[in-house]
Amino acid sequence: MMLKIGELAKRHAIKADTLRFYEKNGLLRASQRSESGYRSYTESDSEKLAFIIRAKRVGFSLQEIADLLEIQVDRQNHHCSETKAIVDSKKKDVEERIQELTRFKHSLELLGDSCCGGEEPATHCSILEALNGVDKGVTL
Repeated sequence: MMLKIGELAKRHAIKADTLRFYEKNGLLRASQRSESGYRSYTESDSEKLAFIIRAKRVGFSLQEIADLLEIQVDRQNHHCSETKAIVDSKKKDVEERIQELTRFKHSLELLGDSCCGGEEPATHCSILEALNGVDKGVTL
């Protein structure tokens, strides 16, 4: 059974433009095209799209998804260690991002705590002064 782009998109609750984006980036390709150029997809394409969507939902980049798909397609010539390395690398990236976001949160807390939040003019706003590098007890 062949699916048109709109049908496949609806099945996976995404937009047809998202499918085109995945095609443009080499993650998915229509199995066939009609004489008038319409894309047609198979059940196998649908399963591949589900894989892409799940991988994207977990946070993998397009390149990481492409690498995982390469392993998925040719499992006999790849090792579990390759997929684990991709996952471990992504986990490390996420941990670093969490640390960075924690630093951002701390800085924002310092900025927020330094401001009275009153109705007076912002001519001496401690937040603006801290962002301008004027030391008002807040070091970013």
